[in-house]
Amino acid sequence: VQLQASGGGLVQAGGSLRISCAVSGRTFSDYGIGWFRQAPGKQREFVASRSRSGGTTYADSAKGRFTISRDGGRNTVDLQMDSLKPEDTAIYYCALDRWGRGGSPQSRYEAWGQGTQVTVSS
Repeated sequence: VQLQASGGGLVQAGGSLRISCAVSGRTFSDYGIGWFRQAPGKQREFVASRSRSGGTTYADSAKGRFTISRDGGRNTVDLQMDSLKPEDTAIYYCALDRWGRGGSPQSRYEAWGQGTQVTVSS
């Protein structure tokens, strides 16, 4: 299984960005997908996840601003990020949980994409 994150870029504070996670060889309906991020000098942290059943979980920092969803037509799991802040600047990674649980523990995820850079300017 290979995952690829895309859609990152540079955006001004208050703006929006949509990043996508594509998986090869599988359909997302069978798995849980999580989005994580790592800012320079910081540990990787949980952002949002979608379970196999469609349940979603968000970090407190993402609640009310980010939305995770599945695009069945493109076979991607997307993260819509609104009201972006400079502190959202990080490399964003998507990861796959083959048991479909999703959630914040990184140990649940066994396959990781290469990451996409999101930079929010003030």
